[in-house]
Amino acid sequence: MKDVLMPQITMPQIIDCYSPRLFFLPNSRSAYKPERTQLLYQSYCLRKNRGVTSIRCKAGGIKTGVQGTSKPTEATKLKAIVTVTVPPIEGTVDDLNLKHDVEDWLQNLLGKSLLIELISSELDPVSGSVKTISVYAQAQKESQHEEEAKYECNFTVPNNFGEIGGVFVINEDQNEIFLQDLILQNDKTGAVATTFSCNSWIQPKSVSPDKRVFFTTKSYLPDQTPSGLKGLREHELVLKRGNGKGERKFTDRIYDYATYNDLGNPDNKDLARPVLGGTKALPYPRRCRTGVPLSKIDPKSEIPEHTYYVPRDEQFTEAKQKSLVETALSLIHAAPLSALSDATDTEFGFSNFDEITALYNEGIKITKANATGFKKILEAIIEDVFVLRFAVPEMLERDRFSWLQDEEFARQTLAGVNPYAIQLVKDLPMKSKLDPAFYGTTESAITTEIIEKEINGIMTAEEAVKQKKLFVLDYNDLLLPFVHKVRDLEGTTLYGSRTLFFLTDEGTLKPIAIELTRPPSPTAPEWRHVFVPSSTDSTGLWLWRLAKAHVCAHDSVDHEVINHWLRTHCSVEPFIIAANRQLSEMHPIYRLLHPYFRFTMEINAQARGHLINAGGGIEFAFSPKKYSMEISSVAYGQSWRFDRQALPADLVGRGMAVEDPAAEHGLKLVIDDYPFANDGLLIWSAIKKWVQEYISHYYPDSAQIRNDTELQAWWYEVRTRGHADLKDEPWWPTLDTQESLTQTLTTIIWVASGHHAAVNFGQYPYAGYFPNRPTIARINMPTEDMTPDKFEKFLQKPEDTLLDSFPTKIQATLVMALLYVLSSHASDEQYLGDQAAGMTWLDDPVMKAAYDQFNTRLKEIEGIIDARNLDPKLRNRSGAGMVPYKLLKPFSGAGVTGMGIPNSISI
Repeated sequence: MKDVLMPQITMPQIIDCYSPRLFFLPNSRSAYKPERTQLLYQSYCLRKNRGVTSIRCKAGGIKTGVQGTSKPTEATKLKAIVTVTVPPIEGTVDDLNLKHDVEDWLQNLLGKSLLIELISSELDPVSGSVKTISVYAQAQKESQHEEEAKYECNFTVPNNFGEIGGVFVINEDQNEIFLQDLILQNDKTGAVATTFSCNSWIQPKSVSPDKRVFFTTKSYLPDQTPSGLKGLREHELVLKRGNGKGERKFTDRIYDYATYNDLGNPDNKDLARPVLGGTKALPYPRRCRTGVPLSKIDPKSEIPEHTYYVPRDEQFTEAKQKSLVETALSLIHAAPLSALSDATDTEFGFSNFDEITALYNEGIKITKANATGFKKILEAIIEDVFVLRFAVPEMLERDRFSWLQDEEFARQTLAGVNPYAIQLVKDLPMKSKLDPAFYGTTESAITTEIIEKEINGIMTAEEAVKQKKLFVLDYNDLLLPFVHKVRDLEGTTLYGSRTLFFLTDEGTLKPIAIELTRPPSPTAPEWRHVFVPSSTDSTGLWLWRLAKAHVCAHDSVDHEVINHWLRTHCSVEPFIIAANRQLSEMHPIYRLLHPYFRFTMEINAQARGHLINAGGGIEFAFSPKKYSMEISSVAYGQSWRFDRQALPADLVGRGMAVEDPAAEHGLKLVIDDYPFANDGLLIWSAIKKWVQEYISHYYPDSAQIRNDTELQAWWYEVRTRGHADLKDEPWWPTLDTQESLTQTLTTIIWVASGHHAAVNFGQYPYAGYFPNRPTIARINMPTEDMTPDKFEKFLQKPEDTLLDSFPTKIQATLVMALLYVLSSHASDEQYLGDQAAGMTWLDDPVMKAAYDQFNTRLKEIEGIIDARNLDPKLRNRSGAGMVPYKLLKPFSGAGVTGMGIPNSISI
């Protein structure tokens, strides 16, 4: 089409045209190509103290423009200050490309522009268009921080424009930028008029033609949305949902669902893995859809990718990436001649305990060729041979013999890294729910006679049950179906297990029996044996130690793949996906939850790529190996319930507490000194009080909850798509009252913060010395096979049998390295109760006061925890050489501290 001249007009005009289409002036047949329109726009758009005329057009389904007037009107002058940060490091953590030439970046930025377009909260009453005013913002040369750049521009806003409710941002540069915030100031007084907390990546318009919209920090329920923002609110959600087709790009910000069909490699027989999710046999939560092509061999599974798509705003910041790399590098040193011999043989174990101790001074040489399960991290190191040298874990530093003590073994069920497993024994004999035709005798071999003998006859077994004195770690039904499958693999073994504890008058637990079971097979009968502590029989003592090693390996599996991965990382991701698809960014519930979702999708994607995938860290070093994730799927189908993720419900469900309205928190603990529960209930109650006040502020009437279309759509999608395999379970709560909504949101926040902190940040302090918590047991108990040579070897040197049961050198050291990284806090960590970017409720004085009270309460809780750890009466957390229970202290510095509750699952 041939260009035509611009008709004479008396008022400057806004022509909103940022997609390759034609737009028309009102009552005019004159048309312009986009590039010509852009030139006209720059020439005529803004004239000082003039009114503006609208162009009625539809861009992305939204009519935009400003209604003009024939006379100049009074106007307010506003100054916009936009803060952006430099682009992130290029590549991934593996590349170690950590340097930026900030000066060059800023130099390129100067002269380039952002187009800033203010949006009125109300539609124009005449045209029905969204009212906007546009200005180009220019980059400034000076900034207080070298990694930041400032843009500035000035607006003249007519008084009839109405309240500013949003802003469009268009990136005219060739590179993406991270937009921190946009602040509008009164040009005369300097007072802040409006704030936009953005914290989002803005793509160049050549990459993403859709204009990015951001709303002010004022929150609206759907039916309260001003007319000028309603269409934008709905359109933004449509964009974030996508169309469910195609492969996602790095720059996309689309949220959708997929099963876990990307953990294996169907094209490699040894690495093929079943799809988790979508079947009754293997139910599972959903993860973020990536659209990766499917395998021709297995059309249900994706082809493995080197990188995993995560919506752009969910990806790690540069500071987070850098912190992870620096933490990993802190373990790596040049290879001294005095270092231990190379860990080149994956079956090569430790020959004595001195070699284990040497890990903390000399270290151990590793070759990249044998970095199975952690190859992506270690490929970053230039040298082919290097040394891993570890910091001394707190437990080993305080008492290097504590791991041998039964008292410490028992104490860690209440105050260790897996406090979610211990449960009350309610009936004797303990019974299996598995089919006896396949799995053998249902009744436990731990008889009342054994119990009464081990508690020295101070009461009958029935009285012990009645008085709530017996507790158990029960991994029998969970592991028994996998025993023969696992035993077919090289370098590992497995049993079903039950470990029984007795509650003493001092309030501590005493382990009294361990039952190990191998189910029957076509070629062998069932094998079961009960091991008990022994102080007089040396053979019995060593068999007890070996049995404890097997139980610790079982507990490590339960901890890592169920209570850690499944119940926090994996189960929370659907809540994040649904929130971004169904809750507008101006919705108060979206804004409440957003800080508690920070980085979770990114860390989950990295786990799928390097940790829980076929051949990854879990399969490499944990007893079930290739069946580890299947076990987590079975646990999800059998025992995961959303309502039981609330801490009080979890404690009651395990029999560790009973409801008591007269007691603090409405619960009475069965074990008074249960450090995890004691401290956890303080955190739970503080979160719930904060959420109650927030909900009451935005939903003064429960009818508003029932009528909130976005909220109800979010919760419906969480159940029917995010947790689709359990969608019909009756225990899902209904969001219809302030109490039900408060309980639901408190549960989500608790899982993302307190629950995750309790099972994550103690990993290195407790398992950094792996004899305390081995992740794998590699050989059977010597009494199972009873071959003369094996049993004779055990009798001659039982220590060697124990060392042979422990992980190999390469398994142990690489898991230790992983746990060190996972237990570390980043320098930019955001802790529960702290103020952080994106907490838009802080602009509301009422909500800020409530949140400040939340912060104050958490600081009080820190003092309470410190006092408890100094109380000699609390023997499960205070004593000589004992690691005090700090995992639920809210705040921490960077590094491995064994305390601190981040807002979100970010590592």
